[in-house]
Amino acid sequence: MQIVTLTAAPGALDPQLVRSLQSAFGGGVANWLAPDEAAEFAIANRPVNFRDVWQSAQEMGVDLNILPAKGRRKKVLLADMDSTMIQQECIDELAAEAGVGDQVAKITARAMNGEIGFEGALTERIALLKGLDQSVIGKVLESRITLMPGGRTLVATMKASGAYAALVSGGFTAFTADVAAQLGFDENRANTLLVEDGKLTGKPALPILGRDAKIAALKEITAARGLGLEGAMAVGDGANDLGMLGLAGMGVALHAKPSVQAECELRINHGDLSALLYLQGYGRADFVTG
Repeated sequence: MQIVTLTAAPGALDPQLVRSLQSAFGGGVANWLAPDEAAEFAIANRPVNFRDVWQSAQEMGVDLNILPAKGRRKKVLLADMDSTMIQQECIDELAAEAGVGDQVAKITARAMNGEIGFEGALTERIALLKGLDQSVIGKVLESRITLMPGGRTLVATMKASGAYAALVSGGFTAFTADVAAQLGFDENRANTLLVEDGKLTGKPALPILGRDAKIAALKEITAARGLGLEGAMAVGDGANDLGMLGLAGMGVALHAKPSVQAECELRINHGDLSALLYLQGYGRADFVTG
């Protein structure tokens, strides 16, 4: 048995679309997780034309996903930070303060789309920040960084059901520590910017945390809790997230780069992080406010 989920921005999910897909897919009775925002129904087999229907739904502002009916509620959450739990790329915001914003943003975009290696791209971008005053980090956190909507609710609701939440970022601990505390994560892992005499040296501490380190975090955290990889949900948007997205029991590409979406079965392009709760079968009435 499989579950079809339909999620959209609040008020954007047309009940008629849900009824049409129930009929077309031979689905069971619809369960509305949130009025005009999220619904689900059971099916016996995945429709052969699912991707065509998915594309049509996208054009209507609706995310259509199919998941196994068993084991939907996960006990571990691994989340990327930049453009996932926050709406920015931290290194791009630091670069803007350093006057090299356009140059760094171009490298970031290529790295997140998988066009160039993450570690090399990170080293190249950090080098451009050499000499930047350490105090700029606090300024960026205060004035440039905004949380992705739904993040606090996602973390709080999963933790209330016994889940463990880890923020695993290719960004920097100077940012993940603050964001993790704001959102209620149990731990955070990221790269460290080296500082001397109050200024960035232009070098990161080694080894660089990238794709392989995120995979290692997934394996370590699930094993420590006596879980298989199927017990975890992972969410991210960039190429360096693909490893953990592919291995986790529920890997979700959130507003992801095209090359990342192409390799992920579960995709959220509309709505916010609360959609990850709907994928697990939580209704809005189950949400815990963080």
